[in-house]
Amino acid sequence: MAIDGVTTCLWFDDQAEDSVQFYVETFPDSTIVSTSYYAADAQRPEGSVLAVEFELFGRPFLALNGGPQYTHSHAISFQVFCDTQEEVDRLWDALVSKGGEESMCGWCSDHFGVSWQIIPRRLTELLSSSEPDVVRRTTERIMTMRKIVIAELE
Repeated sequence: MAIDGVTTCLWFDDQAEDSVQFYVETFPDSTIVSTSYYAADAQRPEGSVLAVEFELFGRPFLALNGGPQYTHSHAISFQVFCDTQEEVDRLWDALVSKGGEESMCGWCSDHFGVSWQIIPRRLTELLSSSEPDVVRRTTERIMTMRKIVIAELE
């Protein structure tokens, strides 16, 4: 047996199809790969969506309609690194629209409850600085921000 990678599985009650459509529309270079359906005598009605395989940034994901037993939390989040403030703004605004929630330090959750970190690459550069004062000032600034604003880090 060969192990050839890892796929992230996101458990939803019944929003797998809607969530995947939202993610594919929101993130560039993303696509729906396939959709599978519940068979007869399953826990959901025959023909309803069981799972949707999709790719974000070329990485495999699966959205599963498994029922209401489990919900998402900030214990698992996805980091998305952006080169520009325009990218940060576009993704942040899309993710918190429709009932998503802003959190601190670049964290937010979408209206499905999935947690995201929208991180400008400049932030990681400043936090990796060899100058302790730059790291301290950057850390202090991000602790007051929800969406990270690059100009305010400088």
